[in-house]
Amino acid sequence: MRLSTRIALWAAAVVPLLVVLAGLLLLPLVGRDLRHQQDARLNDRAAALLPGVRALVAADSKGRPKVEQNQQRKVVDAALDLGVRVTGADGTVLLSVGPQPDGPGAFPAVPGGPVTVREHGTAWRVLTVAVTTAGGTNGGTGAGVNGGAGLLWVVTPTGPADREAAVVRRRVLLVALVSAPVSAVIGFALAERATAPLRRLSRRAAVLDPAAPAPSGGTGPADGSAGRPVGGSTGGPGDGPGGHGFAAERTGTTEVDELSAALALLLTRYDEQARRTAQALDTARSFSADASHELRTPLMSLRTNLDVLAAHPDLSATDRAEIVAELGEDHTRLLDLLTALSTLARGDLVQLDAFHPVDLAELVDAAADEARRRHPGAGFTVDAPEEMRVFGWESGLRIMLANLLGNAAVHGRTGHAPARVTVRLAAEGAVARLTVDDTGPGVRPEDRETVFQRFHRRRDSPGSGLGLTLVAQQAALHRGTVGITTPPGGTGCRVEVTLPLPRPDAPTVELPARRDWIAARSR
Repeated sequence: MRLSTRIALWAAAVVPLLVVLAGLLLLPLVGRDLRHQQDARLNDRAAALLPGVRALVAADSKGRPKVEQNQQRKVVDAALDLGVRVTGADGTVLLSVGPQPDGPGAFPAVPGGPVTVREHGTAWRVLTVAVTTAGGTNGGTGAGVNGGAGLLWVVTPTGPADREAAVVRRRVLLVALVSAPVSAVIGFALAERATAPLRRLSRRAAVLDPAAPAPSGGTGPADGSAGRPVGGSTGGPGDGPGGHGFAAERTGTTEVDELSAALALLLTRYDEQARRTAQALDTARSFSADASHELRTPLMSLRTNLDVLAAHPDLSATDRAEIVAELGEDHTRLLDLLTALSTLARGDLVQLDAFHPVDLAELVDAAADEARRRHPGAGFTVDAPEEMRVFGWESGLRIMLANLLGNAAVHGRTGHAPARVTVRLAAEGAVARLTVDDTGPGVRPEDRETVFQRFHRRRDSPGSGLGLTLVAQQAALHRGTVGITTPPGGTGCRVEVTLPLPRPDAPTVELPARRDWIAARSR
């Protein structure tokens, strides 16, 4: 059942009920007002009749029948449509005219305010007034002293007031009956108008296609050249119109606006989760494809060397040792390649909850110590402050530093001279600037962008071609930059990385909306 119909039915039921309840409260008030009107009329008539009634009682007590008859006519004329009954001091009925009860027992014997009496199923409103003449007193009992005294009753039936109350009751019921369909129609019209934003929201949500691709939040990482951000657009998944292009529109109805905003947020989270799932699947497929492609050469080399060993058991010790050394190198290359691909895939799938404040200076010192152990022939000099905190992924920063220093140690040699690597870390404005200088042949200007591409390496390079790709990926994840230049001396190679320092108003970083370092074929 539609909400508008429900509201209309509720209005059709509730409004008549309210009318009836109002009538139940109103009817006693109407009855009381009608009774007060009757009582006021009785008191007014009694005040108007009282002079003539006094004269009538006085004439009766003095034995003057002509005066008595004359006063009777005056009282009858003044009674109008009310009932009037007058008794003398001895209880004799001097006058009885107009509508009134038949039996004398229906008339109160004690003067007082108006009261209701019933006789034969008929209700009457009766006002009793004591009548005194000159020389008499009224002690409230109607007895006279030294003069005539009597009682005056002014009577009116309650029927007219009862009929007016019945009319009001019928009108209340009529209004209740009429209000049912009227309130239903008005309620339905108002409900249709009030729920129009909800229906529009429903129609907008109904046309959404769950299978449709979500709006892309970025275009992937950049090339990693100097001074340029690496790693996709700066817009996060919450930017733009929201999930599936659904934008929360303001309608002026608070509940609908809140529902629209909640739906937009839900779709945004759905799209984000769908994007993560798709990205994970792409990463898995790319990992499989890359591993299959890049491992083919070392595996074939391994197979060839094993076949040679199997086919020529009579090889000399020198040849056998040479083949075994090649097998070891191929094995190391396989492990390095698998490790690099796995690390690249982790970077594509890492989420913001892995980021926290990290002491970059401490990581630099630890990376230098590890590089000295792995490359004992190279010399490492570190110039870093005691502490420099950034908001980052600690494992990713360790990977970046290990590859930077390892790359400098391997490619920083000149002839047979070992590499000399200088690492500097300093805060410059809002960024932390890390430079790694070596004494090698450097990188040609035309190759300073392509070296960040996957599997890009020199022919004589022992690496997997993913070291600087991992550096560029981590710089992108941390919203930093990476670039290659020449040191101030004019020789060697300088790799420069900048990372944003935490700000009080923005203590965290925002991950790139699109990360496809392992899925991209070229950069």
